[in-house]
Amino acid sequence: MRDGKKLIFLMVVCAVVALIQPLQSMARTAKDAYFEAEACYNELLKSPPKQKYRKNWLRCIEKFQGVYKKNPQGSWAAAGMYMSGVLYGALYRHSKHDIDRKEALDIFERVLKRFPKSRYSKKAADTLQKIKQARRAAKDSRETDVISELIRKSSRPGYGPSPYKGKTGLPGNSVTGVRFWSNPTYTRVVVDAKSETEYTHRLLRKDPSINVAHQRLYIDLKNTRLGKKIPKFIPIHDNLLLDVRAGQYQKDLVRVVIDLKSFRDYKIFSLKNPFRIVIDVWGTKEPKLAKAKPKPATGKLSQVPKTKPQPKKDRAKSKKPTTKVPKGALARQLALGVRKIVIDPGHGGRDYGAPGYLKGVHEKKVVMAIARRLARKIRAELKCEVIMTRTKDRYLTLEERTAIANTKNADLFISIHANSHRDRRAYGIETYFLNLATDEESIRVAARENATSTKNISDLQTILNDLMQNAKVNESSRLAAHIQESIHKHLKKKYSRVKNKGVKQAPFYVLLGARMPAVLVETSFISNARECKRLINPKYQEQVSAGIVQGIRNYIKSIHPAALKKTGSRSASKG
Repeated sequence: MRDGKKLIFLMVVCAVVALIQPLQSMARTAKDAYFEAEACYNELLKSPPKQKYRKNWLRCIEKFQGVYKKNPQGSWAAAGMYMSGVLYGALYRHSKHDIDRKEALDIFERVLKRFPKSRYSKKAADTLQKIKQARRAAKDSRETDVISELIRKSSRPGYGPSPYKGKTGLPGNSVTGVRFWSNPTYTRVVVDAKSETEYTHRLLRKDPSINVAHQRLYIDLKNTRLGKKIPKFIPIHDNLLLDVRAGQYQKDLVRVVIDLKSFRDYKIFSLKNPFRIVIDVWGTKEPKLAKAKPKPATGKLSQVPKTKPQPKKDRAKSKKPTTKVPKGALARQLALGVRKIVIDPGHGGRDYGAPGYLKGVHEKKVVMAIARRLARKIRAELKCEVIMTRTKDRYLTLEERTAIANTKNADLFISIHANSHRDRRAYGIETYFLNLATDEESIRVAARENATSTKNISDLQTILNDLMQNAKVNESSRLAAHIQESIHKHLKKKYSRVKNKGVKQAPFYVLLGARMPAVLVETSFISNARECKRLINPKYQEQVSAGIVQGIRNYIKSIHPAALKKTGSRSASKG
């Protein structure tokens, strides 16, 4: 009897798991379908000649309706249905066919009935109300104007569904925050906004005649209000900046002013989902490398071992050549150009990253475990200082991670991630460095890690050339090659079916503005059954970490080959 109850219980558990896993898969599929539909719509908006043909509109409408069909009860279904109504309204503006107008109205009604608690229900209700008011006034032209206005707003950047933050670009945009990170030679300031907006910037030279004692860099955000809780004055007082000031310069324009003491260069760029403006300012001099001073071991940072003073009678002997390498000498020689490494465990906090094939497994936990092992190995084997962007489960913005590396004057930046794909058969390891994406798969990976759409990645590539003038692309590429090759070699010794997907390039937000060789390692596919099981295994994590450390060691050897000439082959192979 008891065995029968256990059997029934196991059958119920299996049934629940069988229901949950397809739902998770459906949600991911619906999200990807929405991105594809959005890309189709944006492409159509950019081409007036294509807008003249009905088939082009219907193709995009079908894609948005496909989002609903993928998962009718999911959070993306309302967004897909609402946007299909928007596109029918746009088509009506071109075709003037009453059937298109009625279809748009019918879809908005369906959004109201099927998704009463969704924010798209309110949008649909507002649109229907305006159209009905126009009808009651017996002004059919007004009805067309209402739909035209809806299309105009939906074409505006930042309007419509925002899959990660749930924010829209409705009128009434506001500045929601001002953040900064700083050291004596570098400062990053980030201006957060509720939605995407146009902005301009200008550098004002100091002019004592008009009581301007310092240079000023200002950014104007159009059609924007200053948030109520935003401080209007933020003192910084580092070697570069005096302060940051924010104010409502005009009724619909916010001005953010940065008072500069001195600077060598600056870059300004924007990121999306959510929209923010990033200002990087660099000083007139690069930081000098501090001489390594022995410190007591703390367990956090590995230090160069202390050496005892030699007796006078032995000093002459010590000048003679010797083949014996003191303990730790190799590490000190290798660290001539790399003394400080920043390890960045991706995601964290409310950002879970990609869900694993196994229930309850998420990217943020897996990469944290790998990063901790990697940090311990670097400290022990390379004797380098290691800084973790996060040491616990907390949320960090992508721009904050790079800012930490820059302000800490890191020599290398390594971001750890786990890959994911709709096709669960996909597997393998790959390492990325910052550059223009050369294939669709790289764009897809960058869009996922950036928590944005492939369309936004395409927009970013247009400004990436300017941003990368100071990026160490060649060195990053070399570092990526060494790490990728080494991980693959370490893993295939212990495991079967290990695919080397190679070194790739893409515009990752987390690598933007890095002033040192910087790479992003996709350790394996968490969406693949076999690799998900491996990723949560401590032995596999150890092998991945060992591969990365060996890759770093090989990179250091490649940039300082002379450092190893006096060491024996046995010593050179240690670690």
